[in-house]
Amino acid sequence: MSFQSSLRLFDFEQRIDYRKEILSGLTVALALVPEAVAFALMAGLSPLTGLYAAFVMGLVTSVLGGRPGMISGATGAVAVVIVTLAKSHGVEYVFAAVVLAGIIQVSAGLLRLGKLIRLVPQPVIYGFVNGLAVVIFMAQLGQFKDAQGQWLSGSALYLGLGLVGLTMAIIYIVPRWTRAVPASLLAILLVFALVLGLGLETKTVGDIASIEGGFPPFHIPAIPWAWDTLEIVFPYALIVAGVGLIESLLTLNIVDEITQTRGRGNKEAVAQGTANILSGLFSGMGGCAMIGQSLINISSGARARLSGITASMLLLSFILFGSSLIEKLPMAALTGVMIMVAIGTFEWASLRTFRKMPFSDTLVMVLVTVITIVLHNLALAVLVGVIISALVFAWDNAKRIRARKFLDESGAKHYELFGPLFFGSISAFQEKFDVEGDPQRVILDFAESRIVDMSAIDALNKLTERYQKAGKELILRHVSPDCQVLLANASEIIDVNLDEDPTYKVMVDRI
Repeated sequence: MSFQSSLRLFDFEQRIDYRKEILSGLTVALALVPEAVAFALMAGLSPLTGLYAAFVMGLVTSVLGGRPGMISGATGAVAVVIVTLAKSHGVEYVFAAVVLAGIIQVSAGLLRLGKLIRLVPQPVIYGFVNGLAVVIFMAQLGQFKDAQGQWLSGSALYLGLGLVGLTMAIIYIVPRWTRAVPASLLAILLVFALVLGLGLETKTVGDIASIEGGFPPFHIPAIPWAWDTLEIVFPYALIVAGVGLIESLLTLNIVDEITQTRGRGNKEAVAQGTANILSGLFSGMGGCAMIGQSLINISSGARARLSGITASMLLLSFILFGSSLIEKLPMAALTGVMIMVAIGTFEWASLRTFRKMPFSDTLVMVLVTVITIVLHNLALAVLVGVIISALVFAWDNAKRIRARKFLDESGAKHYELFGPLFFGSISAFQEKFDVEGDPQRVILDFAESRIVDMSAIDALNKLTERYQKAGKELILRHVSPDCQVLLANASEIIDVNLDEDPTYKVMVDRI
């Protein structure tokens, strides 16, 4: 990181507007309650398991994380993974899986694997964000159903829609007048006051579950410490770790773009891992970064760690002291906030890329969106998108390899190669040579090409053998230093002729 980047990051963490940070934290804390409860119930666990995870994850990542302003907690992505383990082996195995997932994430951060997020192309990020926006929106539709799962009708439906609409209108209009108070917080408080003042009968947080409890109890998972247990827990832990890192690092990138600052992916990975370890030890279901709450926080003006710390401490206060009041919060207000988050999360500009960007990029974006919506599996969606993008890139580069041919004054034939030589371009490469018709001396010029992988090395070895069998000599010229290293390392199993040219230099990338 350059000095200028470091200075900018330092400034970002130091400039704190305490009023905005605290009010943003309060807004996030109110929005966290129903989300944490819902995700815990989705995983087949008690509501407090989700609330404890939200508190621990939020506090630890706010203090130690690499992205000030980003919010972590119990998430649906993790809930979907652990629900099967919870049903088959119980909550103790879930706690153990969360702790092990944390250890894996810390290891990934220490090994500096956070940089791998750079390999995620923009169409995949667009698809991830759009799919997540649709998932957030669809999750709010459940608030328009009764306890039996039937859609509301009549006055109950109209009242719910009216309160949601009022919340959204407040969030949309208030920032045009003032930013002294976060619009989301003001909307929640005004709708809450309206419901209480008029005695309106509408669904509240308490209708979902009680949030009353004590301080998260320290608890070592009560599981058999045996190899069989590890075989059960490890696959879930690995998936939780992968899903958590992918969602957290992508959320970090999104917040980076919004705030025009730079977070630190490896530091965030360590923080996420530490938070999951402590979450599992303090009776939590684990989690990762939450894009919805992070956007609420950032849109409310928060830019430092204080907002996340405030949200976590207020959430704990709700559990310990304020459950009776928080349980009266109308779900319509929180639903309106999350719908506005979904609208703000969706990358509307991506819709303009249709017919203007390469078809493969559009296909990847749509596919990632669909997988995210249908399967709710963010890790799988991103993985599929990256694989398809990589294959398309390999195919495009495979078609670009070409050779310019000419004879020099001495009668030697030159093949000037253009484009990378790798597994995808081997077939086209081999078709360019006329071994029988070429003269005794053939020079293969790599000034505009690179030897990329083992397939390329093997192709050069076989081509050399073909010329040798024909009684001719093939010489490789202008091979860059990094490619020379590849050939030198494989010298015991291949036989190629390098022509050293001291006047030719290639700048080698150093990462």
